[in-house]
Amino acid sequence: MSFVHAVRQQLRLNAFWAPRRCLASQSAPAAAAHSKPASGGSASPKSEPALAESSCTENTVLVGLNYLKGQPEVMAQADDAYPPWLWTLLQPKELPDDGPGGKAEKVRLRKANRQRIRDQNFMKTQ
Repeated sequence: MSFVHAVRQQLRLNAFWAPRRCLASQSAPAAAAHSKPASGGSASPKSEPALAESSCTENTVLVGLNYLKGQPEVMAQADDAYPPWLWTLLQPKELPDDGPGGKAEKVRLRKANRQRIRDQNFMKTQ
């Protein structure tokens, strides 16, 4: 790990702990439904993560989305009006560990190579 990588890692940690705005929240009834296992059955080891719900209520004006003149304002719809895949976009990708030469290893190597190039480019500017 290079010095630059260590400094950037520290900056990422500081940014992680900084207060930030939450755009989606989990409602209490939905959280309770996912946390209780079915009666008489055991909890499955692979439980699906709870889907996020929108942070704004129905018929809320979404400021900044309407950039064309003479068009009506963009209004938020009910959560069930949106497709189900929309709520899974922010979940991290799960890559299966398929051994050496697999997709997970290629993604990890590509990410490490990009970071190495960024570090080299940064050191050239110093």
